[in-house]
Amino acid sequence: MSFYELGSDELTISVNDLGAELSSVRDRQGRELLWQGGEAWGRRAPILFPIVGRLPGNQLLSGGDSFRMTQHGFARDQPFVVEQSNESSCLFTLTDNPETMAQFPFLFRLQVRYTVIGDTVEVQTTVTNPGERTLSASLGEHPGFQWPLPGAASRDGHAIEFAVDEPAPIRRIDANGLLAPEPFPTPVVGRTLALDDSLFADDAVIFDQLSSRSVRYTAPGAPTISLAFPDFPLLGVWTNPPGRYVCIEPWFGMTSPAGFDGDFREKPGQFALNPGESRVFVYRIAVTP
Repeated sequence: MSFYELGSDELTISVNDLGAELSSVRDRQGRELLWQGGEAWGRRAPILFPIVGRLPGNQLLSGGDSFRMTQHGFARDQPFVVEQSNESSCLFTLTDNPETMAQFPFLFRLQVRYTVIGDTVEVQTTVTNPGERTLSASLGEHPGFQWPLPGAASRDGHAIEFAVDEPAPIRRIDANGLLAPEPFPTPVVGRTLALDDSLFADDAVIFDQLSSRSVRYTAPGAPTISLAFPDFPLLGVWTNPPGRYVCIEPWFGMTSPAGFDGDFREKPGQFALNPGESRVFVYRIAVTP
């Protein structure tokens, strides 16, 4: 694996060509904002493709055939090809190969471009269908941020602030990693989700009726991290208590509903691409000292 460092006067990032994974985000003072991996969770900011979450029994059904694919898909563990790289931008590409076809019987091209502009890193992901039949898939971003943030006295007082009020119920995951059928009352008060380990006793907090397309992660005395995700209609928030990180995850698609046993292309919440079509997904991380 190789790491590619990009930056500006305000922000420096590092990206691993294994999984095209964002591996470091440092502010102008050199403070690390991204979780650096550890026993609680070994990853940093994996890309979830072609599924978010799990399939029933880890089995993908397509045209009467069954393929084994585990949680969050394979992109995070695949080496990407570096197509372009300079001091502020880098483009990574993954295409179907024998290993992916054994899990996911569709042709695809997945391109991820990181660009640092001032205090912001933009992540632009393009999914293309080069095949001759419809491609169905999901895409998720999974950045984990330090909790506590640098400069904060403790883990207390950290919160995620939504752009608008979020009164809609949330969803949770059952013991099999699938979407539980019943909704739950939102833990958001107005626009604020106060972070506490008890939120994650039942795994991720899933917002599937999300009104906001941006959030701010804040704490007294710490820098503010803003995430904008205009192309992602869902959001997951997760840690593995008592993890010293929190993942703020824009998603297009989510784990399979409990009881779903249909063909993969019938799975709820995915996007579909006709032959030759592409779709672009953008999210941005901005840091305010």
